[in-house]
Amino acid sequence: MNLLQDNFPTFMQGFGYTLLSSIIALVGSMILGTVFAIMQILPQNWVRTIGNVYVQVFRNIPLLIITFFFFLVVANYVKISGFASGTIALTLYTSAFIAETVRAGILSVDGGQMEGARANGLSFWQAMRHIILPQAFRVALPSLGNQFINLVKNSSVLAFVGGLDLMYQGNMIAANTFDTFLTYIIVAVFYLVITLPLSYYVKHLEIKLKHAA
Repeated sequence: MNLLQDNFPTFMQGFGYTLLSSIIALVGSMILGTVFAIMQILPQNWVRTIGNVYVQVFRNIPLLIITFFFFLVVANYVKISGFASGTIALTLYTSAFIAETVRAGILSVDGGQMEGARANGLSFWQAMRHIILPQAFRVALPSLGNQFINLVKNSSVLAFVGGLDLMYQGNMIAANTFDTFLTYIIVAVFYLVITLPLSYYVKHLEIKLKHAA
């Protein structure tokens, strides 16, 4: 308790940066992931190729490498902070996994529903927005929930580029107090404060959507 009380403002600063990075990356990765999931199923070969290349590249390169690319390479041409580097990398990395999850959800929807929507006068994008995607997200929700939780945990990559996140602050406190064990126990508890409510909320949505169906 003394360790927590003495360093509470520092822990809370790290908690705030972790939460902010996670929220930005979550929203950004959902948008990008959905866009590239749709690109992978469009009839145009060049569009599908772009979608597939994006997913395969960012899904198969370690998150740390992507983070260092922005922090060490891009920073030579554009002024970018460690927080921004880590958040952008986290967004791109997670979006590739979300794209595959959403694509699988879209493919699970019966193809006749798209044909029926088009026959009733809806455009491809209208049918995708109002008919296909809602069902796809319902199917993909458990996997998306896991991706969101992994995103929060992966935000610890910001510590490697001075992102001022929870892990970064934990490292600084551990180095100053030499109380490594208790410091990282407290850091773990702060991560649980984010991930546990998120996990329960996703389960709540699953049950709600199941009853709605």
